[in-house]
Amino acid sequence: MDAVSHSATPTPPVAPQSINHWRVVGTVCIGAFMAALDASIVTVAIPTLHTFFHAPVGVVGWVAIAYLLTLSSLLIIFGHLADRIGRARMYAYGFTVFIIGSALCGLAPSIMVLIVSRILQASGAAMLQANSVALVTAYTPPRERGRAIGVQAAAQALGLSAGPAVGGGLLALFSWRALFYVNLPIGILGTLLALRFLPKDPEAGVSEPFDYAGAGMMIVGLVLFMWALNQGYLLGWGSWPIIASFVVAVLACYLFVRRQLGISHPILDLTLFRNWVFSSGNVSGLLSYTLLYGTLFLGPFELQLVQHLPISQEGLVLTAVPVAMTVLSPISGRLADRFSAKDLSLVGMAIGTVGAFWLAFTAGAASIADTLTGLVLVGVGMGLFTPPNNSSVMGVVPRARLSSAGGFLNMARSLGMSIGVAVAGSLYAGMLLATIGNDTPTLAQSPAVGHALMLAFVGIGVAALIATAISAVKPNFTVARGGDSEPQDLM
Repeated sequence: MDAVSHSATPTPPVAPQSINHWRVVGTVCIGAFMAALDASIVTVAIPTLHTFFHAPVGVVGWVAIAYLLTLSSLLIIFGHLADRIGRARMYAYGFTVFIIGSALCGLAPSIMVLIVSRILQASGAAMLQANSVALVTAYTPPRERGRAIGVQAAAQALGLSAGPAVGGGLLALFSWRALFYVNLPIGILGTLLALRFLPKDPEAGVSEPFDYAGAGMMIVGLVLFMWALNQGYLLGWGSWPIIASFVVAVLACYLFVRRQLGISHPILDLTLFRNWVFSSGNVSGLLSYTLLYGTLFLGPFELQLVQHLPISQEGLVLTAVPVAMTVLSPISGRLADRFSAKDLSLVGMAIGTVGAFWLAFTAGAASIADTLTGLVLVGVGMGLFTPPNNSSVMGVVPRARLSSAGGFLNMARSLGMSIGVAVAGSLYAGMLLATIGNDTPTLAQSPAVGHALMLAFVGIGVAALIATAISAVKPNFTVARGGDSEPQDLM
């Protein structure tokens, strides 16, 4: 099929002297920061929204769930569309849609309107995230690509870490509506910079038929799979809604893969997965975010129920993970431009694995210093792992498929986030039910919490260990230092 011809040898990125690639990176970082900020900023407002709208907590939770499901299910589709109509144009559209969605969220008169507005807002975020790594890859010389991707990863980590603090401050000074209005000036700035500094893609305007049936299959499969992962440990993995969702999701994904292999213009070029650098990098990236979000999910239980920290100090301790990522990501990216991306990603994932097992074997009896050490190790590991891994994955992708590949990379990350919460939540709650018959223990039952946390951290530590093993056997990937030549596609 036609897609095979697109994935043979990557085309050198267009980076003429008139293009300042750091302006492109800076513009992309605004979108990366904004999308990450909004993913984490809303979590602190859930209790406030519950009180303000007099809505059940289960309904209010959809303010966060709807954003995640929409974002994850649309990343590949918007990546594919960007490869057809132009990445810069799609990125500017993303800012516009995100601004409109944020304004409607701030104006929402009811919880249902807020949830629908969050879906629109997430659609804009998907347009941004599907193109962020692709734009950096397309317009940054290979000898500086790792550093640029590291800066972009740092912007995401900074948004993630700033979200709860910014959200808490805005709630204290204004109201929950300010959490969404804060996106407006950032989004307007990003739109203006996108129009000014993002070059027009040479592929823009390419006419290809869009696979609407395939898109529908993929959305159904991903939404149901992500929903089941997020709700399984709450509703019970053996409940009929969870089982039915998994069955339909697997069927939809199977039909999607069969269709993509049989048409000439697929949404996702599956021949990319013949490349071990691409496929192993995506799998290890998914598992790395299983580690990250499993850790962030379990951390509050350790700090609240075992160490009895006040919420203000708890939030400060948890920022150790994203702050470490923010500091290490640019450094790791720069090192990846000089040394082996494989070695850096392997070292990073190994450090993150040590952090998970450190948290497991100190759970329940840990001091603040012990917990902080484990969190920092996880953050340092993620900061070292992510930029070289992303750089190697995108470095073997043909230019014509950069946004599609970038969309899949981000979708794998979102799936890893959901798996991390599902694994951590299921192991933690299951152990508590087995020991005390209750998954909401009192402060006096901290020993039981410690045992449950140990099991849960071991679970996500195993996921990190698998990612480390994959990184160890992944082919070496080193960008040519002498010029802008691209590495060969390892088929």
